[in-house]
Amino acid sequence: MKKRKEEFYIYLFRHGQTYYNKRGIFTGWKDSNLTPLGIRQAKKISGKLKNKKIDVAFQTRLGRSQDTLKIVLKFHPECKKILVDNRMIERNYGKLNGTSHEVFIKNIGKRALDLRIEGDAIDNLDPKLRKQVERFLGEKEYQIIHRGYNIPPPGGESFAMVEKRVKSFIKYLKSFIKKNRVNVAISAHGNSIRLFMKIMENLNINETEKLTIPYDKVFMYKVSV
Repeated sequence: MKKRKEEFYIYLFRHGQTYYNKRGIFTGWKDSNLTPLGIRQAKKISGKLKNKKIDVAFQTRLGRSQDTLKIVLKFHPECKKILVDNRMIERNYGKLNGTSHEVFIKNIGKRALDLRIEGDAIDNLDPKLRKQVERFLGEKEYQIIHRGYNIPPPGGESFAMVEKRVKSFIKYLKSFIKKNRVNVAISAHGNSIRLFMKIMENLNINETEKLTIPYDKVFMYKVSV
């Protein structure tokens, strides 16, 4: 008689809103504390998982991941093991870590304009029009950096680079679950979750770039053993 397979669960969620998130700053590998709203979002995640069994939890080295997990595990005395795995850490924005989105758009737009328009053409632009062109170019560059799959920020990671380490983590995680027969919670970050979903749900690049990752949603996946 064929042995019936057991199913174990992965509960994946994003940390709550931080002060950097609120202020529109590239957070990346920098630390930023949860806002009061971020704490409420973590409590909402906690409520959604209250009646689920969690045997092992994963977090990254960043405080927002750990602080969110601490709130979530309040109702889970059965969770005896918390592991740190930085393969699920946020995307590294390199030199942009700690830089506001608005400052980036302004600076890049000005630089792009100076590179693309030569000589008298710059001087002949109406000041108001110049500002509009600068912002347009800056926002285009922002979208490439913020969501572009293959283009990393200066000194940082592209989505493709993040996917490589997330893929390694998923391979390890599936083996870990099958070996230990456990349900797992993962307190992660927006971009690592985005690539986790791409791999687990077989999404294409275009679908992946369009994903939005709410602060208060749990993504659930089954692993059959």
